[in-house]
Amino acid sequence: MLRELFATLLVSSALVVLVLYIVINGYYLLIHVLSLFQLRDEYRTRQSDPAYGTYESPFLPGIAVIVPAYNEEATIVDSVRSLLDQSYPERSVIVVNDGSEDATLDRLREAYDLEKIHDRAPWDLPCEQVHGVYHSVSVDDLLVIDKENGGKSDALNAGIGLTEQPLFCSIDADSLIDRDGLWHVVRPFLAHPSETVASGGVVRVANDCEIEGGQVLEANVSERSLIGLQEIEYLRAFYSGRLGLDRLRSLLVISGTFGLFETEAVREIDGYATDIVTEDLDLVVRLHRQMLENDRPYRVEFVPEPVVWTQVPETLADLSTQRRRWYRGLLEVFARNRDMIGNPNYGVVGTVAMPLYLLSEGIGPLIETYGYVVVPVAFALGMVNLEFFAFFLLVIVGFGVFLSWFGVFSEVWSYRRYDDPREIAILLGNAVIENVGYRQWKAFVSTRGFLEFLRNDTSWGAIERQSFSDETAEPNPNVEPDVDADIDVEG
Repeated sequence: MLRELFATLLVSSALVVLVLYIVINGYYLLIHVLSLFQLRDEYRTRQSDPAYGTYESPFLPGIAVIVPAYNEEATIVDSVRSLLDQSYPERSVIVVNDGSEDATLDRLREAYDLEKIHDRAPWDLPCEQVHGVYHSVSVDDLLVIDKENGGKSDALNAGIGLTEQPLFCSIDADSLIDRDGLWHVVRPFLAHPSETVASGGVVRVANDCEIEGGQVLEANVSERSLIGLQEIEYLRAFYSGRLGLDRLRSLLVISGTFGLFETEAVREIDGYATDIVTEDLDLVVRLHRQMLENDRPYRVEFVPEPVVWTQVPETLADLSTQRRRWYRGLLEVFARNRDMIGNPNYGVVGTVAMPLYLLSEGIGPLIETYGYVVVPVAFALGMVNLEFFAFFLLVIVGFGVFLSWFGVFSEVWSYRRYDDPREIAILLGNAVIENVGYRQWKAFVSTRGFLEFLRNDTSWGAIERQSFSDETAEPNPNVEPDVDADIDVEG
């Protein structure tokens, strides 16, 4: 009797898992199909020259590029160099040294001839104590804030408090922007200046690319398996995932690696939250809330240009730390804004975007993990027949490969940063490998992140960085990791 009851519960739960899995992947399919239409429209816009001389316009909005840096001696000089080399004319760079314990500030002093202009901030900033503000004698428009450690959000708030520019761009210190990157990401602000409050671009993997003078000269597909698998994730998440969400006007995250925001709109919601590990997702959700509650017409847009390159984790331990943090932060953001979920007062964001995002990115990994345990156990006990077991595996692997190939196709069809047939073949092969082993590992990592969330674990961990200029440089194990939620549509 007990065995029969157990068998019934096991089979029933397996069927529920399969149905939910099909629903979640149906959502992913919808997003990916919509992304094709959005990519087509964006590509046509890019191919047509504007009827006016944008580059010569005297009305370009000023942009403050804010770079929070904690123990970033390996990458900070190259990162700042790429920002100073931007073709966008109305920009300033603010580096916030967030209590670094290494030579980050010394590297900046050596490279840019810094001179202290204030022993403390010229006015109160919404951040930890400031030790001094510096400007570069040799380079215009470069400021450095030296402050006590308070975390990435606290460092960004310091830069927001100091700038007088109408827009600010947040970028990680381990990232490089294409020379025309600011031109791409500011485009929505030029097209809809009174409505746009945030925009973001594509984040690409910098590991194993050819880099010189703070610029990516050649995009290479990594032959290292772990990095190659992350390249597939980034292609799928940005080219397919965020494009589709942008089409629905329901983009919930602008990557903390590279995003552009209206300064005053962010100040109105008191800047970045300093008590959360996914400050980028939290900020955009709070911007949606602010705009909708005040009936302000607004836009949060995605620009599908390859504009920023970032280093990704090179070990499973570092990757696990990063993904668990992202997952915990996602759950915390939705817990804090649970009154928006399913609430028609928040329009499509509340009734469509947040419920589906929570189901796919929050609940989905837990369902997937449960399925990986329950279905094989049921099959081993003879409670599920071979046909059902084979169908379960086919759905998981086959559909996952299809969505990953979709992301590769989007890149090859549009911006073609990877145009070597051999590299495209490697990407397609990685898309298969990703769904056999790696995907299952990520599901269990998310489940571990869920348990950490229940324990109220707020740790950030640390990942290693390599110098962009010298690939043989010793890794720095003491850096504070990037805390953006880059991969938001897994598929």
